[in-house]
Amino acid sequence: MKLTFPLPRTLTSRFVVAMEHLTFDADTFVPWRVGDPHRKAAISAVRRGDLTVTHHPSPWRPTGATLGDEERRLLRRTKHHVVVSATAPPHRLPAGVQAARAAARALARECDGLLIDPMTGAAILTCGRCPGEPATFHLNDDWLAWDVQVHEAVPGPPWDPAGKGDCSCLRVTSRGLRRFGLPEITLDGAACAHNLCATNLLRTVAHCLVTDHLAYVTTHPGATRRTIGDFLHIQPDSGLPFRVRLTPYEAGAVGPGGVRRLKVGPAPGTGRITCLKVGPPSGFTGSTNDWLCATQGTSHASLADAHPPPGSALAA
Repeated sequence: MKLTFPLPRTLTSRFVVAMEHLTFDADTFVPWRVGDPHRKAAISAVRRGDLTVTHHPSPWRPTGATLGDEERRLLRRTKHHVVVSATAPPHRLPAGVQAARAAARALARECDGLLIDPMTGAAILTCGRCPGEPATFHLNDDWLAWDVQVHEAVPGPPWDPAGKGDCSCLRVTSRGLRRFGLPEITLDGAACAHNLCATNLLRTVAHCLVTDHLAYVTTHPGATRRTIGDFLHIQPDSGLPFRVRLTPYEAGAVGPGGVRRLKVGPAPGTGRITCLKVGPPSGFTGSTNDWLCATQGTSHASLADAHPPPGSALAA
């Protein structure tokens, strides 16, 4: 089975810097005060109109942000915010968003502000001793966050700290893959005690998807659609390789108690995929929890040996 999703002509990422006082002109600060190694990229982006800076003399009201108590306290004290936006075609990724975040970091340091990535809903450290924007792109450098939900209203056994029961109330969904033109990914139906395993697995899948996707858009700058196989071959840093299956789904259905449930199946209508559900490959006979534990262990030969059904594509 093939999964096809559209590639937008341009993608936009925004970074918000909230501050108590702004004593300089943010428009003239960027890009000239952005430090190396992203200064030249920021200058070029501003000249092309890909990078914009907008000052708002009002507090920023977060929507869906996951902030700590100290960050919320700082945010309540702010009176201004600046939005740094990067808009560029997919083949200019990730350099465009790195330059924009480097500019936002520089602004936050200069005005002692709070830097927030609305797409992930998280704050980014910008203190004087904190490292600046890295020269090279790594997905683990705060480009992703995870929405973790526990379906308390879903029927099932009591919470099992040892993870040995049949609990299936956990759902973990990525936040940030759409920045690169990819669907978000989720894992639904695991035991709540396996939160760390589920997140680690999704992080590995996300790294595989982004690495392959960035290589594709670089070599196909005019592409308007992307087709991938529904099976991914994962090579972890340690342990044996294994396969995961990606299934399109929509999150429009509401389950018992008003809990939003994920309906597994093909996307309706145009076939546009907004998310992908991650699950064990065909041929794996255990439960979702068994699969999660196996992917985190050093011996999961059964995963490596599980073959997709005839006609399925295997994306490396």
